[in-house]
Amino acid sequence: MTGQSLARAVFVSTIALAASLLMPVKAAEAAEVRTWDGRHDISKIEVTVAYFVPKDRHPLPDWHDRVSYFAKRIEKFHAREFDGQSTLQAKVLGQPITSARTTEQLRAGDPNFIFFQTLREVDQELQFGREENAAFPILLVLSEINWRPLDDFFRVSPSDGELQFEGQIINGRHFPGARSGGSRATYLADRGVGWGLVSADGWRVPYSGTDCVIYHEGVGHPIGLPHPEPQNSSVMSLAQYRGWLSESSVDETQKTRLGWKQPEEKFDRSADLFSSFAAIPTPLAPKPNEPVSLQFNWPKNAHVSSIRCRVQTEIEGPWVLTSEVSPSAEDASAPKTISVGSFDRETPVSYRVDTTLKTGETVELWGYFQVRESTSGFLRPRRSVTELASKAATTAQPQESIDLLALIDPTQDAVAGEWQVVSGGLESPKRFGARLEIPFEPPAEYELTVIATPLDEPNGLILGQLLNGRRFLTLINHNVQQEKAASALENVDGQNVRSSVTTLMADLLRKDRPSQVIVTVRNDSVVVRCDGRTIIDWQGKPEQLSLGDYWETPNKNSLFLGAYDCRYRFSRVSLATISGTGKPLREVATEKD
Repeated sequence: MTGQSLARAVFVSTIALAASLLMPVKAAEAAEVRTWDGRHDISKIEVTVAYFVPKDRHPLPDWHDRVSYFAKRIEKFHAREFDGQSTLQAKVLGQPITSARTTEQLRAGDPNFIFFQTLREVDQELQFGREENAAFPILLVLSEINWRPLDDFFRVSPSDGELQFEGQIINGRHFPGARSGGSRATYLADRGVGWGLVSADGWRVPYSGTDCVIYHEGVGHPIGLPHPEPQNSSVMSLAQYRGWLSESSVDETQKTRLGWKQPEEKFDRSADLFSSFAAIPTPLAPKPNEPVSLQFNWPKNAHVSSIRCRVQTEIEGPWVLTSEVSPSAEDASAPKTISVGSFDRETPVSYRVDTTLKTGETVELWGYFQVRESTSGFLRPRRSVTELASKAATTAQPQESIDLLALIDPTQDAVAGEWQVVSGGLESPKRFGARLEIPFEPPAEYELTVIATPLDEPNGLILGQLLNGRRFLTLINHNVQQEKAASALENVDGQNVRSSVTTLMADLLRKDRPSQVIVTVRNDSVVVRCDGRTIIDWQGKPEQLSLGDYWETPNKNSLFLGAYDCRYRFSRVSLATISGTGKPLREVATEKD
């Protein structure tokens, strides 16, 4: 929500509720914590959290991690704010709710329309609140979409054929608040339930304050809490523009109205890990190739056992470990910073930090920043939002994965060099042109996932591909004796890595560090991601692709692995079908991603 829409948010929408607000709270009920109108006991609250996906979209690969993160945050916040006088349990559904409607059908009206359309559908499917419940029931839906098209990772939306920035940047930090968002909530007094909808802008990308939106729409309004007047920094007011939920509070006057009583001993936030911990990027808006660190706030007298930092540079990309710290037993101090590394081009970055104190206390915190050449203007995605929306709506997505490593027998499949199965995977030899066939003919469209670790100074990692009968290869981190290594598709229009339109100059791999490479092959495109970053995005015709004689293997319809003057340990090689049918030549094991 924007600051203006915050004041107009729909949190009451029934005539029954409007009438109930006029009812006095009974004296006998005043000692209990109850809804704003006094009608329902909220000494126990149960929030059912559902991830909602239109039928023409697909779930985020890590949706459960994201949803569970917010569920834990609101539980901890509520416990701290209400001192045990009201307890909250957030239950995350194990599977997404797939809508019977398309994105276009759900967006057929204004933000209120999409709210009621979505909540009624989920409420009906779950038969929500129909049974007796000892806790006050709230249905919180986290939607995969916004009210209007929005690339929430880059924070841009289309307007009159042009992209425009949507979002909130305050003192260099990103906060939720896109006009296209459309989060809403309501308290259904007659039914004794609450409803909340958080649009994609309010949760998919972890800007500072996204967890405030989750509590605001998922707990506050559903128990009847209004916006305080005048505005303040509490969670029902401006908290989402100030920082994380842990840094906020429920307005004390509002809590008292609910029946909360000030405990005899005030809670010491300065000694509480959840309340004190923060991780702020430094600098807030780094430039390409500029080192980035996270600056920490800790509770007093904190002794740290471990810290782990991961980053993501694509909303559907993997989380890549950047730093892991475990202070020695003798080191009593809490680290002030941790390195995130640097990024060689402009990109949005999500980060997540997990930390454990020596007392056993744990906390997790997610955040977001953008790497930019200039603070003016905005980052642009490779495709327009309308193109991305159309692509997501019409394109088939990868299905169940096949474990290709399980098919390989080096004694039969090696073409050049001595390959061997070792503990932890498959190992290539250190030689020029090492290659090994995978006894598998791929389907028409597929996604190949490889996790490989260079055991020497990195040089050419080779992934042999097939598109519509045309063989080609994905070459990663080839040392061409320049400042940076080169990566490309070979060949495109007969051109190899030295002159290909797909060539990227960047050092992508590091000795003894596993890297994940995902190659998505479709009828008219090849997209390659390395450690969450898109490094190749080619569109064209299969006839433009070819394989140099140097890399040929006997079976011209098979995939293959290769290496150039570097040993690689392959710990995962798997393929997910998008369309068509693959042809394994040996017994296959399946796995769920």
